[in-house]
Amino acid sequence: MGLSLPHLIVLALVVLVLFGRGRISEMMGDFGKGIKSFKEGMADEAKSAPPAQQIAPPPAAAPADQAADPANTAKPQ
Repeated sequence: MGLSLPHLIVLALVVLVLFGRGRISEMMGDFGKGIKSFKEGMADEAKSAPPAQQIAPPPAAAPADQAADPANTAKPQ
């Protein structure tokens, strides 16, 4: 039991009668201005924000079985 095309047409007509064409176009204009303002704010934030610092990964540790076995270590010559 969803909204079919006739239901949507009746709903659009009721909204049009309640609000009128002028009010609906005004609301859509305000909606467009809001989206434009949001995009500008996001662009300004991206420009003003410092770049994220890169954190170097820690050096890889030797596996536990090699570190515990002294016979497995290389001997200096």
